Amino acid sequence: MASSAQSSGSSGGPVVPTVQRGIVKMVLSGCAIIVRGQPRGGPPPERQINLSNIRAGNLARRAAATQPDAKDTPDEPWAFPAREFLRKKLIGKEVCFTIENKTPQGREYGMIYLGKDTNGENIAESLVAEGLATRREGMRANNPEQNRLSECEEQAKAAKKGMWSDGNGSHTIRDLKYTIENPRHFVDSHHQKPVNAIIEHVRDGSVVRALLLPDYYLVTVMLSGIKCPTFRREADGSEVPEPFAAEAKFFTESRLLQRDVQIILESCHNQNVLGTILHPNGNITELLLKEGFARCVDWSIAVYTRGAEKLRAAERFAKERRLRIWRDYVAPTANLDQKDKQFVAKVMQVLNADAIVVKLNSGDYKTIHLSSIRPPRLEGENTQVNVTVDYIRPASPATETVPAFSERTCATVTIGGINIAEALVSKGLATVIRYRQDDDQRSSHYDELLAAEARAIKNGKGLHSKKEVPIHRVADISGDTQKAKQFLPFLQRAGRSEAVVEYVFSGSRLKLYLPKETCLITFLLAGIECPRGARNLPGLVQEGEPFSEEATIFTKELVLQREVEVEVESMDKAGNFIGWLHIDGANLSVLLVEHALSKVHFTAERSSYYKSLLSAEDAAKQKKEKVWAHYEEQPVEAVTPVLEEKERSATYKPVFVTEITDDLHFYVQDVETGTQLEKLMENMRNDIASHPPVEGSYAPRRGEFCIAKFVDGEWYRARVEKIESPAKVHVFYIDYGNREILPSSRLGVLPPAFSTRVLPAQATEYAFAFIQVPQDEDARTDAVDSVVRDIQNTQCLLNVEHLSASCPHATLQFADSKGDVGLGLVKEGLVMVEVRKEKQFQKVITEYLNAQESAKSARLNLWRYGDFRADDADEFGYSR
Repeated sequence: MASSAQSSGSSGGPVVPTVQRGIVKMVLSGCAIIVRGQPRGGPPPERQINLSNIRAGNLARRAAATQPDAKDTPDEPWAFPAREFLRKKLIGKEVCFTIENKTPQGREYGMIYLGKDTNGENIAESLVAEGLATRREGMRANNPEQNRLSECEEQAKAAKKGMWSDGNGSHTIRDLKYTIENPRHFVDSHHQKPVNAIIEHVRDGSVVRALLLPDYYLVTVMLSGIKCPTFRREADGSEVPEPFAAEAKFFTESRLLQRDVQIILESCHNQNVLGTILHPNGNITELLLKEGFARCVDWSIAVYTRGAEKLRAAERFAKERRLRIWRDYVAPTANLDQKDKQFVAKVMQVLNADAIVVKLNSGDYKTIHLSSIRPPRLEGENTQVNVTVDYIRPASPATETVPAFSERTCATVTIGGINIAEALVSKGLATVIRYRQDDDQRSSHYDELLAAEARAIKNGKGLHSKKEVPIHRVADISGDTQKAKQFLPFLQRAGRSEAVVEYVFSGSRLKLYLPKETCLITFLLAGIECPRGARNLPGLVQEGEPFSEEATIFTKELVLQREVEVEVESMDKAGNFIGWLHIDGANLSVLLVEHALSKVHFTAERSSYYKSLLSAEDAAKQKKEKVWAHYEEQPVEAVTPVLEEKERSATYKPVFVTEITDDLHFYVQDVETGTQLEKLMENMRNDIASHPPVEGSYAPRRGEFCIAKFVDGEWYRARVEKIESPAKVHVFYIDYGNREILPSSRLGVLPPAFSTRVLPAQATEYAFAFIQVPQDEDARTDAVDSVVRDIQNTQCLLNVEHLSASCPHATLQFADSKGDVGLGLVKEGLVMVEVRKEKQFQKVITEYLNAQESAKSARLNLWRYGDFRADDADEFGYSR
């Protein structure tokens, strides 16, 4: 604590008391306070100062637990108002004081002034003037200070202030309640609404004693979701602080002790209340975490009502900066590159409910385990997922009770914003692993997993159900000729049957599960001759035919563990069914032939798919790839008529570009019909304004046209694409091409007068012709950003070049300069050229290729490290 230099009068004169300064930490009563100094490298020193010459009432005191016969002592009249008067005036303020007397026991008495010098408010005089304290009896008014106190007391008596007012002051005595009979009911009765309170004591950084107002409950409050370092009590009664315990306590004390706060009561633990303390200057829970004075605790974070993710984010902030208790912290994924921490991959196989095999963009396969869950079994689907690696569990050797485990990459896997692990837990298909508090190797969404498990337990879902577990009996008839013969007529009559691909033996041989028949069958693709894989025969190993492995991988990536449709035509001698398999409307036999991984078999001639197979085979032969790599076309002796060479059609029409997608497709409106759309929108909005839809009355259905309120507050025509929940409905704006997720309350019925029959959807999707969009996400984002900057919401000229299964491919020109947008992307090295064989495109393809070579030479964007597409590039130590 700071103190001024001692000054004295002339020789032999009276000694002027030393003026000292401090910050008021706590008000003990109406005539005693604790002051502290400024912190320097740790909690500052403290001292108690008692006011000289006055007396205020004693506050209530609880009986000592060691004295069973002792009784609680209540407040004396006007004691609590005196304490409150000083608390509101002094807490956290700078004061100066002089010590006039010090008892042999070390108790100090003196004068206290508000401010930096003795010209400030005299606290003793203020108390006496308010009738909250009296002059000590027997004090004679023989000096100016005593005279002023006497005058203040007389004025208070005359004005009937405080204790000099009529009555005995019983209304100022608190009915203090030290225990709560039913803590759970007490917490629930406040409905998590803020309760006014005063913090009376700080035990450690995250545990305080609070006086709840206006009913005067004195309760211990533990901050929900966190724990600070504590003071460990030794056998001799002494307290030993854990690292940073004293600093954490001072952090909370200096901000909350004897402050007016609000507390949200969230749960209870014995007689202790779990809650969140709110102060006008901030939330102490989050501040403690952010400063590295506390860590999150799983057992109470679930009751934190202001969002557990805020606490995790605050803790992560301190961890990243290694503040205080995290000074030695090392992140579980610290040794991983960013590309290995987060990536997009394609699910190839679901091993069980917590493990999947994914294919990376590099073509490598990786096994991923879902973080922090323990599953029974899982069903899955082949699709694109986002993977965030949370930690890597090192390999562990086998023991007598635990088998050996290889190294595991544990991650959070999401699809469409849905956490797969959370979905499993919420359905009761997995449970959440409990960890030691100091174990950071856990899911980055651990709190959501705990909450999902709590809901599943409450609702009795899955593993938590009290019902008897149903038994699913599956008949395996693969290879059983007799059973297969019994099933054959039924499957032939059924036409297309739903199936799930359980296993892929080779490119054309699979194991299927038929849900309706609850049976497993071996299925051979009809109409094709696929390269045979390697086989183990008695006494020797037969090598696989060329491209057999590629065919197997192709089929696996396309159909493994996916829902398909099959048409059974016949059966072979071994009890294997033969037929056609369709995935997303495509025939797998045709796809294998199309990708030069199979040849057409003569048995396909009597099939309705024969023409499709021949067409696919002819196209594959022309490319001379894989199984057709050594194919030589036989000369045709017959004279064939010479067809006229088709010329490229270049009929550009004006369009307005409204949307650019992440895969570089774009939506346009026809300029010629633009006025019709504007008129329809104006009439529709006028109609909605006069007959607004009733909020919540519309129940969206997938594929249905509706009206949707965009972020600009205006209504537009839309189509419902997907319904996750009433709060998450995916819509597509049919006149502009953009998508959005909205609550159903912002949707309504599309009035018939404005339906697509009156005016068709105005947004048409196109892809850029003659270019390849980069697979790398960052490179693709650069290309999309460039296009958005150049053409979105502008008028351009469009020419359709050729059609494809997804959407037409077109070239775009700037309306003013007539420059080719796609060609400009190639010149900037943002995309690659798609080489097409059609003669009518050769001229424009040549122009694109020349632009690509220029971009390569200049090492622009994609080409900044050279031609990455060549295996023998100079960058890899080889010469061309």
